[in-house]
Amino acid sequence: MRVFLLTAVIAFSSPLHAQTSSPSASPARSASDAGGALQAGPSLEQRVADLEAYVNNSARGADSANAPVASNISGPGPASNAWMMTCAALVLFMTLPGLALFYGGLVRAKNVLSVLAQCLGIAGMVTILWWLVGYSLVFSHGSPFIGGLKFAFLRGVDGRPNSDYSYWVSQNVFAMYQLMFAIITPALIIGAVAERMKFAAVLVFVGVWMFAVYFPIAHMVWGIDGWMNGVWNADAKITAIDFAGGTVVHMTSGWSALVLCILLGRRLGFKKEIMAPHSMVLCMVGTGLLWVGWYGFNAGSALAPDGIAANAFMSTTLATAVASFTWAMLEYALRGKPSVLGFCSGAVGGLVVITPACGYVTPTGAVIIGVAAGIVPFFACTKLKSWLGYDDALDTFGIHAVGGTLGAFLTGLLATTSVNPNLLLSVAGSPNPATQNGLARIVGHTLWLEQLKAIGITIVFAVVGSAIIGALVRGLIGLRIAPEIERQGLDVNEHGEEGYITTG
Repeated sequence: MRVFLLTAVIAFSSPLHAQTSSPSASPARSASDAGGALQAGPSLEQRVADLEAYVNNSARGADSANAPVASNISGPGPASNAWMMTCAALVLFMTLPGLALFYGGLVRAKNVLSVLAQCLGIAGMVTILWWLVGYSLVFSHGSPFIGGLKFAFLRGVDGRPNSDYSYWVSQNVFAMYQLMFAIITPALIIGAVAERMKFAAVLVFVGVWMFAVYFPIAHMVWGIDGWMNGVWNADAKITAIDFAGGTVVHMTSGWSALVLCILLGRRLGFKKEIMAPHSMVLCMVGTGLLWVGWYGFNAGSALAPDGIAANAFMSTTLATAVASFTWAMLEYALRGKPSVLGFCSGAVGGLVVITPACGYVTPTGAVIIGVAAGIVPFFACTKLKSWLGYDDALDTFGIHAVGGTLGAFLTGLLATTSVNPNLLLSVAGSPNPATQNGLARIVGHTLWLEQLKAIGITIVFAVVGSAIIGALVRGLIGLRIAPEIERQGLDVNEHGEEGYITTG
């Protein structure tokens, strides 16, 4: 390893490299205050240490106390940026077109375009909110509950890394990666209210919901000074962990979806008419796109193409495949036929449940999660919904709320320090630099209690916030379309288009 890095140092120090390097990566050579003598650049030892830090995804070596000089590798790492830009594209791929096709195939033909329009509308609006202030409220320093305004309008979010979150990824790339999470989260909600909610009401609800629910929860869980950021905040009051969004994405959207579908009421003809998916082909295609895109979601959350990302990639694959098979085999045993919808639902359930745990569990842990993800959401979608009578049109609550909650809890039981050494992290911001982040003493013991606390807080935020926002929107502009529009379909009446036009 040292031989390779020394070779790399020589190569990066050659005249050719000196001519092509960017200003931010140039050697630190400047005139002294007196005499104009040149200050020496980084030592060979520092250069090797910096390259090792790059390969190991850790902080650059400290400059010499006697002759402090900047690192020759002072900007982002090319491989890390390439990895994160690819993952950002994959996460966007989950919504457009993955989720749009998955949900679009599950509704009736007269409403397919309404789902696509809602996904596109949410993507555009959330992007504007993210630029305006959303990114800052989630990822800048602030209170334990919400970030500040330092990065409003993405001010100062440029090619330099934000070392609060990554040493080697440009902050603008990191911001765009996290934007894709912010886009898909409210888009998940529309599955519960499909075929009966006004397009204008969807936009107003989501716009307010982002400020009331998503931004605060995301900051509390992932923000550097977040109240529930057990990995990176030594002062976190709840030392919970969420690798890729079990609480932030799936629980917030799933529990909010339940509230909103209850406020809206059932679709006309619910339990009286057949409301079968109009295209299982589109549903299957959407499922495949979601599965592929989810690797950017889960493995990308390592923020580097490192061993933790590799583990997240593996655990995501195992849990998803096992859950898909388990769900369909339950159908086979109980109903006599394994359906394509069962395979698809099980796959999405597995993806949801493994999300908070993927960077923390072993392969066997991932298989256990896959089995649980194939069983618990199955009964939530097939039995619980029938018992309670709510019209969760596309099973957003049954898969994302139930699955996300299950995943957050199982993470507390199955996480292990052997997979992710960040669970033993010494937090630099701690009053005692040698103090660990508090997880070392509870992983494998009482971490599940901290997870329960985070689960409870997330549910309260999502349920109370969504109930208030939904009631306000209903009072101001109304939530539900007129009965005659619902019978005719949203595509023609709300968007002036049809998904399918047949000619004689």
